[in-house]
Amino acid sequence: MLIETQFLYESCLIEGNVPLADKNWFGTGGAAAHFVEPLYPQELRDAIQFAHENDHTVTILGSGANTLISDDGVDGVVIKSQMKDITYRDGGASVALVTAGAGATLDDVITFCLANHFLGLEEFSGIPGTVGGSVYINLHYFEFLLSQFLLEATVLDVVRGELMTVDNAWFAFGYNQSTLHAGTHILIDATFRVYKADAITDVFYAQGRRHEIMRHREKRYPSKNTCGSFFRNFHDDEVALEVNGRKAIWVAYYLDKIGVKGQLKVGGASVSYQHANMIVNDGSATTADIIGVARKMQELVRKEFGIVPQPECRLVGFDEYPLLNGSYPSTGSGRTR
Repeated sequence: MLIETQFLYESCLIEGNVPLADKNWFGTGGAAAHFVEPLYPQELRDAIQFAHENDHTVTILGSGANTLISDDGVDGVVIKSQMKDITYRDGGASVALVTAGAGATLDDVITFCLANHFLGLEEFSGIPGTVGGSVYINLHYFEFLLSQFLLEATVLDVVRGELMTVDNAWFAFGYNQSTLHAGTHILIDATFRVYKADAITDVFYAQGRRHEIMRHREKRYPSKNTCGSFFRNFHDDEVALEVNGRKAIWVAYYLDKIGVKGQLKVGGASVSYQHANMIVNDGSATTADIIGVARKMQELVRKEFGIVPQPECRLVGFDEYPLLNGSYPSTGSGRTR
């Protein structure tokens, strides 16, 4: 039985032995050795200082929508930002600049934008996650990337403890990739360039599009107890197969071919009947069950096609890499010292 503790370190409240299963979408995983929910940048600074002084790792947890946490929990300090303010300033004749804290949900940012007649971010409607997590992975949906909207951001340098204002180029954005993966900086807030509606009918159209995107996602994908797409698409140099003259990089193509959709199950975890690249928890699964399903998916693809899918989902708290191919994928573990 876990005994939760708490104490004040400088300006931040640090809690001990905090369960994390209710703080991620899979609904699995153990406890955080230390847990902090900073409301202000100074509280985040103090949490990092506490980690440095005690030689603890730091793990940043957003809404846990793209995260699988070890059943053994997470050592060190887990930080879940509560910096959620959303503001805007004028950016010119047709542009507005919306700044949102790392802990704000993307859904709240989109709602704020449409309420103020700002357009653009509704393309990401229905995707769970915080601003911090969305910038971290350079959120993508069809042809849209969050990096197309990000103008600048405030980050904390975890070594020097200094706040920095950085531009879009600083992030070196790529597919599921950003400078934040190095673990040397933590997002405080991000500023997005959005567009002022020319007419109220444009806002109505955007609101309708938002609802249609959400309806479409709800029909195609599971909406709870999952991390969304578990495996990333392959890179061009990882595959040889071509379909219609193009490299077949789509991991769901291979997973559909091996017939795991709605069929493969380990304990309380199974491949969704809606999408072959999504694993769901029926409410009784452990992280070990989810890993068991994911490894079997990898093994079947390797046996059939000679290639091994690698996770898009962040794997947090594992002492050893739990899947095939013995290193963390490019999305990183989200840890830093």
